[in-house]
Amino acid sequence: MRKLTEFEQYVIEQKGTERPFSGDYYHWDAEGVYHCKRCDAPLYLSEHKFNAHCGWPAFDDEIKGAVKRIPDSDGQRIEIVCQHCDAHLGHVFEGEYLTDKNIRHCVNSVSMIFKPLEQSVAVSSEQQPQQSQQQFSYATLGGGCFWCLEAIFSQLNGVHSVQSGYSGGSEQDANYKAVCSASTGHAEVVQIEFDSEIISYETLLRVFFSSHDPTTLNRQGNDVGPQYRSVIFAHDTQQIDIASLMIQQLTEQQLYPTPIVTELVALEQFYPAETYHDDYFANNAQQPYCQVVVKPKLDKFKALFKEHLQTDRYE
Repeated sequence: MRKLTEFEQYVIEQKGTERPFSGDYYHWDAEGVYHCKRCDAPLYLSEHKFNAHCGWPAFDDEIKGAVKRIPDSDGQRIEIVCQHCDAHLGHVFEGEYLTDKNIRHCVNSVSMIFKPLEQSVAVSSEQQPQQSQQQFSYATLGGGCFWCLEAIFSQLNGVHSVQSGYSGGSEQDANYKAVCSASTGHAEVVQIEFDSEIISYETLLRVFFSSHDPTTLNRQGNDVGPQYRSVIFAHDTQQIDIASLMIQQLTEQQLYPTPIVTELVALEQFYPAETYHDDYFANNAQQPYCQVVVKPKLDKFKALFKEHLQTDRYE
């Protein structure tokens, strides 16, 4: 997840609105893809964009599955948010007949980041927002307290970001207090944004299985409850196949004294955790839980996966 400025937080997290005609992308017409400013998930193609003369970027379509619609708190409009991280984008309107598709996604420029296509005309550095050309993949894994997994996976070379959060339950109960009650169906998970050209999904799974006990049902050490279950939330059929094969291989190798109980299910929705969980170990290293639970796991991980560490972290 990107670190947001105060104004970006106001729009993206507090559901604010930028002033009309003020955004970088209102008159932007280059060929490319518009991504979520917070999690970098692709949202719209340039071919979806049109000039609605409304003061904000307008799109009459979206990348399939990229945008979620929810009733606005005003009881009248429909809010649109990023499907991956729930970042506020704007609102969607129908019945205006501005294009043949008869729909308008009215989006805040500050909620997006634009990435040009390789074959498009280059945009000058003065005009182009700061951005990365890299396309990332995602993995969502649960294996005990997400503070431990976040600390471990954030050290891997090829991992762009790690976000603690919840999956497996409803949006209404996706908060730390409710999840800790063990009654919501959620698991504490991390969503890993990674460069598959540097680190593979298979390597992430090897780290995952080495970083927790996949044989204890709804438990990791003294952390007990279904929210601490071992679970892989697959993003596509390829991840399902890779994870299934790895579980099979680990079982055949008889590396564990009891059967693996790791769940393998398709990801339906990831809900980011409260911001105070971000970089929890890095910001609270002296806290007793971090010293007694997180640090030993991190030390074991570093010994096992030296070749995959980000070198600048341990020089």
